[in-house]
Amino acid sequence: TSNRRHLMPRDMIENERSSAINPSEAVEEKVSLSDRFGLWLGFHPCSQDEYLAMIRGYCAAWGVAIDEDTLRAEAIEWQATRGARSGRVAWQFFTDLAGRRGVRL
Repeated sequence: TSNRRHLMPRDMIENERSSAINPSEAVEEKVSLSDRFGLWLGFHPCSQDEYLAMIRGYCAAWGVAIDEDTLRAEAIEWQATRGARSGRVAWQFFTDLAGRRGVRL
Protein backbone atom coordinates (compact mmCIF):
# COMPACT_ATOMS: atom_id res chain seq x y z
CA THR A 1 0.00 0.00 0.00
CA SER A 2 1.05 3.61 -0.22
CA ASN A 3 1.55 3.75 3.57
CA ARG A 4 3.83 0.74 3.40
CA ARG A 5 5.92 2.39 0.68
CA HIS A 6 6.47 5.38 2.93
CA LEU A 7 7.37 3.26 5.96
CA MET A 8 9.85 0.88 4.38
CA PRO A 9 13.14 1.93 2.81
CA ARG A 10 13.04 1.80 -0.97
CA ASP A 11 15.76 -0.87 -1.18
CA MET A 12 13.69 -3.22 0.98
CA ILE A 13 10.69 -2.81 -1.32
CA GLU A 14 12.83 -3.40 -4.41
CA ASN A 15 14.55 -6.38 -2.77
CA GLU A 16 11.17 -7.84 -1.88
CA ARG A 17 10.16 -7.77 -5.53
CA SER A 18 13.37 -9.44 -6.63
CA SER A 19 13.26 -11.83 -3.65
CA ALA A 20 16.82 -10.85 -2.66
CA ILE A 21 15.90 -10.90 1.03
CA ASN A 22 14.86 -14.02 2.88
CA PRO A 23 11.20 -14.77 1.97
CA SER A 24 10.25 -15.48 5.59
CA GLU A 25 11.65 -12.08 6.61
CA ALA A 26 9.54 -10.42 3.92
CA VAL A 27 6.41 -12.14 5.26
CA GLU A 28 7.29 -11.19 8.85
CA GLU A 29 7.83 -7.58 7.76
CA LYS A 30 4.43 -7.47 6.06
CA VAL A 31 2.70 -9.00 9.07
CA SER A 32 4.38 -6.66 11.54
CA LEU A 33 3.42 -3.61 9.48
CA SER A 34 -0.12 -4.88 9.12
CA ASP A 35 -0.38 -5.57 12.85
CA ARG A 36 0.95 -2.14 13.74
CA PHE A 37 -0.82 0.00 11.16
CA GLY A 38 -3.41 -2.15 9.43
CA LEU A 39 -7.13 -1.82 9.84
CA TRP A 40 -8.95 -5.13 9.96
CA LEU A 41 -12.61 -5.13 9.03
CA GLY A 42 -14.80 -8.15 9.33
CA PHE A 43 -17.76 -8.55 7.01
CA HIS A 44 -19.48 -11.50 8.57
CA PRO A 45 -22.36 -13.32 6.90
CA CYS A 46 -25.83 -12.74 8.28
CA SER A 47 -29.31 -14.17 7.86
CA GLN A 48 -31.71 -12.80 5.28
CA ASP A 49 -33.84 -11.25 8.03
CA GLU A 50 -30.80 -9.50 9.54
CA TYR A 51 -29.71 -8.30 6.08
CA LEU A 52 -33.15 -6.84 5.34
CA ALA A 53 -33.34 -5.28 8.82
CA MET A 54 -30.04 -3.49 8.21
CA ILE A 55 -31.33 -2.06 4.95
CA ARG A 56 -34.63 -1.00 6.55
CA GLY A 57 -32.61 0.72 9.28
CA TYR A 58 -30.55 2.61 6.71
CA CYS A 59 -33.72 3.65 4.86
CA ALA A 60 -35.29 4.91 8.09
CA ALA A 61 -32.15 6.77 9.16
CA TRP A 62 -31.69 8.49 5.80
CA GLY A 63 -35.36 9.04 5.02
CA VAL A 64 -35.52 6.82 1.95
CA ALA A 65 -39.13 5.81 1.40
CA ILE A 66 -39.72 2.59 -0.54
CA ASP A 67 -42.47 0.00 -0.68
CA GLU A 68 -41.61 -3.01 1.52
CA ASP A 69 -42.22 -5.57 -1.25
CA THR A 70 -40.05 -3.61 -3.70
CA LEU A 71 -37.31 -3.19 -1.11
CA ARG A 72 -37.34 -6.90 -0.29
CA ALA A 73 -37.27 -8.01 -3.94
CA GLU A 74 -34.49 -5.61 -4.94
CA ALA A 75 -32.39 -6.32 -1.83
CA ILE A 76 -32.62 -10.09 -2.30
CA GLU A 77 -31.74 -9.78 -5.99
CA TRP A 78 -28.77 -7.55 -5.07
CA GLN A 79 -27.35 -10.04 -2.55
CA ALA A 80 -27.92 -12.95 -4.93
CA THR A 81 -25.86 -11.28 -7.66
CA ARG A 82 -23.11 -10.47 -5.13
CA GLY A 83 -23.06 -14.01 -3.77
CA ALA A 84 -23.12 -12.88 -0.16
CA ARG A 85 -25.23 -11.37 2.58
CA SER A 86 -23.39 -9.14 5.05
CA GLY A 87 -23.44 -5.67 6.51
CA ARG A 88 -21.14 -4.54 3.73
CA VAL A 89 -23.46 -5.84 1.00
CA ALA A 90 -26.45 -4.24 2.79
CA TRP A 91 -24.67 -0.87 2.82
CA GLN A 92 -23.68 -1.21 -0.85
CA PHE A 93 -27.28 -1.97 -1.78
CA PHE A 94 -28.52 0.98 0.25
CA THR A 95 -26.05 3.43 -1.31
CA ASP A 96 -27.13 2.25 -4.76
CA LEU A 97 -30.81 2.57 -3.81
CA ALA A 98 -30.29 6.05 -2.36
CA GLY A 99 -28.41 7.14 -5.47
CA ARG A 100 -31.17 5.90 -7.76
CA ARG A 101 -33.68 7.86 -5.66
CA GLY A 102 -31.58 11.03 -5.66
CA VAL A 103 -30.79 10.96 -1.94
CA ARG A 104 -27.37 12.38 -1.02
CA LEU A 105 -25.56 10.48 1.69
